[in-house]
Amino acid sequence: MQPFADSGPVETPDVSGAYPRLSQAQIELLDRVGTIRATSAGEVLTREGDLGGDFFVILRGTVLVVEGLRDVRGRQPAEVDPGTRILEVHGPGRFLGELGLVEGQPAFVSSVSAEVSEVLQISGEDLRRVVLTDAAVGETILRAYLQRRILLIGAGVGIRIVGSRFSRDTLRLLEFSASNRLPHRLVDLENDGQAQAILDRVGIPAGDLPAVVLNASQVLRNPSNADLALATGLRAVKEHSTTYDLMVIGAGPAGLAAAVYAASDGLSVVLKEAVGLGGQAGTSPRIENFLGFPAGISGGELTERASLQARKFGVQINVACGARTIQSRDGGFRAEFNGSGPAYSRAALLATGVRYRRLPIPGLEELEGNSVFYAATVHEARLCGSQPVTVVGGGNSAGQAALFLAGTGATVRLVVRGADLRADMSRYLAERIEEQSAITVLLGATIVAVSGSGALERIVVSLRATDEQRSFESRYLFIFIGAVPHTEWLKGTLALDDHGFVLTGSDLEDFPPEFSHLGRRRLPLETSVPGMFAVGDVRHGSVKRVTAAAGEGSTAVAMIHEHLRILRDGPMGTPTPTP
Repeated sequence: MQPFADSGPVETPDVSGAYPRLSQAQIELLDRVGTIRATSAGEVLTREGDLGGDFFVILRGTVLVVEGLRDVRGRQPAEVDPGTRILEVHGPGRFLGELGLVEGQPAFVSSVSAEVSEVLQISGEDLRRVVLTDAAVGETILRAYLQRRILLIGAGVGIRIVGSRFSRDTLRLLEFSASNRLPHRLVDLENDGQAQAILDRVGIPAGDLPAVVLNASQVLRNPSNADLALATGLRAVKEHSTTYDLMVIGAGPAGLAAAVYAASDGLSVVLKEAVGLGGQAGTSPRIENFLGFPAGISGGELTERASLQARKFGVQINVACGARTIQSRDGGFRAEFNGSGPAYSRAALLATGVRYRRLPIPGLEELEGNSVFYAATVHEARLCGSQPVTVVGGGNSAGQAALFLAGTGATVRLVVRGADLRADMSRYLAERIEEQSAITVLLGATIVAVSGSGALERIVVSLRATDEQRSFESRYLFIFIGAVPHTEWLKGTLALDDHGFVLTGSDLEDFPPEFSHLGRRRLPLETSVPGMFAVGDVRHGSVKRVTAAAGEGSTAVAMIHEHLRILRDGPMGTPTPTP
């Protein structure tokens, strides 16, 4: 084994702005909150799995970013062994870290001095303050960190999920990691030669699988989503000890916008999300009609920027907390969640969004999570490779998924029930699909059967124009055929329409418009329950667009302020007791 200092590394070239070199002015600005110090050859600066790491700017020498560092705490220099992978090499003017450092997540890679060097060291807390408040250097760091996260995910670097790809728990952990843009990779028991070596090294019996390996000494044995969220910094707290001004349930664009605007106004806010920050928008490869981004922005970047804003203003973010119940209590609300204790608030906002409908095809359910999906992320694209893929749906989500998968090398067949691609899809998407040679469009078509042994192999499509059925090879199937709201848990609590969407404002014709005990009429985004509001896709009559959802979330904050003011001062200035 050789010390890193003997490896003679060549600096990694900058890729898409992921590895910029700071200017002298930027370094001097950071120097105000940091400390300059020397490092020895082989010194470990950051280690995989550790929370609360520091930020480093390299002033002299070379630093390596590696994966699979041996656990040699207290021993210097660190050494390369067959399990260590050198990912990046950086010299003077560059900085270390990635998005997790500003989001409070554990390090997904390690960094080691390749030689005697000099660095500027800044605490993670000071870095977060700089990134969120100083545009002169903060935007450079944040842009690089966002790009580094994309590169890590694409390279399959990060936590290792060890298990069988046919295991539902393995697929659950993969889906959760992908939904929250956690750098990860599957170490598949079926075909990965490293799987058994990893199990032997960390001492995990087969009965405890799947396992999540955070680093050489931290392993989670078949964790719940809540356990993984806690370990990766996606859960702020497990139990709530205070009553918040506002509880936001659902962290899609509507919920994130409401949380940011409410917290920036000084309200105490808790944000609860069942699956992944950003909701369905967070998995979108590119959103091209969001105001202010003429070249488009990925759903992941939009989500990360919004969640950083939310944390900046003190929002308590908790992922893997599916809501079970919410009840009025003493002028406020008490909600119960899976995987955490109850939360209390004076006002509540529902932004739980929708989930995609399923095709009524025999045998389809057994293939879900294996070769049938309802979102197209980097994880699914990695599975697909260049194999034949089918996307079902005629809306924007289906169009974006088809373009994304074709762009990663898959051959795509887009199955559309309608006769016109532009009927439910934005024109710019339809035009790009028609120009993409890797996408074949079948109009007036429906899937009527699937087949395969353990995984999807073929689909059968009925063509309305010719009244015939045709069979096509397809290794993966992506379904985007409309959605139903996440409101099963709200039945009997507030008023829903015939399809389960939440009724608000003037749509509540059969309910008294006045809340006599509050001395006011129902507000436009308020539900049948005083102080409980609904925004985004879950609301009856909403416009199913990211921009509209974010707009509703921010608009609702003004109404929440009005409700809280009356709770505080009373309808005629007489204070009303609050919980």
